[in-house]
Amino acid sequence: MVSTRVTPAPPRTGEAAAPRHRTRVLALAEARWAAAALALFLAALPLYLLDAPAWTWGPLFALVYATGGWTPGREGIRALRDRTLDVDLLMVVAALGAAAIGQVLDGALLIVIFATSGALEAVATARTADSVRGLLDLAPDTATRLTGDGREERVPTERLAVGEVILVRPGERIGADGRVLDGTGHVEQATITGEPLPVAKRPGDEVFAGTLNGTGALRVRVGRNPSDSVIARIVSMVEEASRTKARTQLFIEKVEQRYSIGMVAATLGLLAVPPAFGAALGPSLERAMTFMIVASPCAVVLATMPPLLAAMANAGRHGVLIKSAVVIERLARVDAVALDKTGTLTEGTPRVVDIRPLPGSGLGGDDLLALAAAAEHPSEHPLGRAIVGAAHQRGLKPAAAKDFVSVPGRGVSATVDGVDVSVGNPDRLLSGLNGQRTAEAANAAADLDRQGRTAVLVTVGGRPAGVLGIADRLRPDAATAVASLAALTGTRPVLLTGDSSRAAVRQAGEAGVTDVRAGLLPQDKVAAVRQMESAGRRVMVVGDGVNDAPALAAAHCGVAMGKAGSDLALEAADAVVVRDELAAIPTAVALARRAERLVRQNLAIAGAFIIVLVTWDLAGHLPLPLGVAGHEGSTVIVGLNGLRLLRESAWRRARPSGRGGAFV
Repeated sequence: MVSTRVTPAPPRTGEAAAPRHRTRVLALAEARWAAAALALFLAALPLYLLDAPAWTWGPLFALVYATGGWTPGREGIRALRDRTLDVDLLMVVAALGAAAIGQVLDGALLIVIFATSGALEAVATARTADSVRGLLDLAPDTATRLTGDGREERVPTERLAVGEVILVRPGERIGADGRVLDGTGHVEQATITGEPLPVAKRPGDEVFAGTLNGTGALRVRVGRNPSDSVIARIVSMVEEASRTKARTQLFIEKVEQRYSIGMVAATLGLLAVPPAFGAALGPSLERAMTFMIVASPCAVVLATMPPLLAAMANAGRHGVLIKSAVVIERLARVDAVALDKTGTLTEGTPRVVDIRPLPGSGLGGDDLLALAAAAEHPSEHPLGRAIVGAAHQRGLKPAAAKDFVSVPGRGVSATVDGVDVSVGNPDRLLSGLNGQRTAEAANAAADLDRQGRTAVLVTVGGRPAGVLGIADRLRPDAATAVASLAALTGTRPVLLTGDSSRAAVRQAGEAGVTDVRAGLLPQDKVAAVRQMESAGRRVMVVGDGVNDAPALAAAHCGVAMGKAGSDLALEAADAVVVRDELAAIPTAVALARRAERLVRQNLAIAGAFIIVLVTWDLAGHLPLPLGVAGHEGSTVIVGLNGLRLLRESAWRRARPSGRGGAFV
């Protein structure tokens, strides 16, 4: 059960420590151009507002146009070569048109908004790529291969072939997927299956590359080529899913092409048609420029972004980091939820949840726990740490232990106050023992096992004294969060976990989840998500580990629990719950739905202004100052309407009340 005390060697690259691959933000051209445009804009703005001479702010605004408009303008010209009119190019043209008739500030602001948006998208894409590359560091670079004559040789893992045998010592990461030929030990494989506790491995059991061997030396026969290992397939699945989701766009972007073409055609028509019938060029140019100003989608852009950005900011203040405005739209449309168990629905840390001293042992609950903690104190095994932690929480002071011995697969033994105490696997420790107390211990262990808990037997003086039950504890807000998500989506969440069925069913039932799918590998979770989405559902996946990353990336929307979440899960997810409050997720969904309603309101307001002003300009004579005032007025109105979601009351209204998951 518990590991021998091994002093770990300095980690090799790709083994115990995984180096981080991080692209610096300013290494991205989009970020550099956007930063320069913003800095220049902020320098020019006070000069312009204070009516300083034009020569002080004019060159600064010109540089804003040049730096911020460079990337979208270049991409727009490339799109034109493919016979596509890109909205970014239209924004640059609209900004230049605004400048041409004296609205320099309006055009510069439009340039800065689009440059910043493009930079944020580039940063998010680069960080995801960094995280995927860093995942490969979980698998060690080298492994100890055993030759036919029994010699050991250190070889790169990519040179391992199917059928070869490798030796994995305690504290080393396993170099390839395969099966144990010889040896017993406990392997921490949460990165693959999500199981919170190390898994006992014996001859015939499957092991995975990149998982950590905590106890005992294992001889493993390689079962897969390293390029086809589970960890390599996780990388492939995340990359594929991320590429697919990158094509998702905001609603406003889905209609941009038609609007752009129509606006450009109308502007050119106003420039060309009246002079062709004898009208003066000056008035025609002024009308065309007025049309470009009043028809430009500034208000439409602001109709969309302020509510979404305000919802992002409000959620961020309450510990939910939402990575982009696109994610707000996805959150608002979620109609099904899939939850991971360990670290998501539960706290992810094993704890002593049951103490059962046996009749006739003469021990109370605290006495039994104190003896077990004394024997386990020198141990580094997670179960041992859970027992010692439980004793400390109860204010117990375990006695000093002597003659500590750890046997992989069996447990530990030590002398405590002159008495032999053993703590470990009930099946192994009860083997060869008889008597009433032995039968009672076996029954107690079996009962705990049926409840999905890990049973740990304590013997004193060679006789069973009691049984401890260890389990991962449900989050305090799990039931409320599940009920709230069910109320929002109309269906109860599904549990997808790599843990055992018994533990999953028990804890899911406590949280109110009835659909439990246990024993899943990462690819199985992805398949489950795709099955739900093929039935027309928009699935939100909530998880925390490397094994959840492919499902997070493949889902309509992925949310990672941030406190214990892996780097890959945090990068693959669309949103991160920093404070580890599960109940914050349904609140964020409700807030996103409110943001989407405000977007619709704003689009209606912006559309009404554009229709009125354009009709006035085409059917009559719209004075340029009045057109600018109307255009700017619509922009201010939709901006202020969207910013209502910044208020604290917006989060409170979206929060579940706690009464059956109902919302305030």
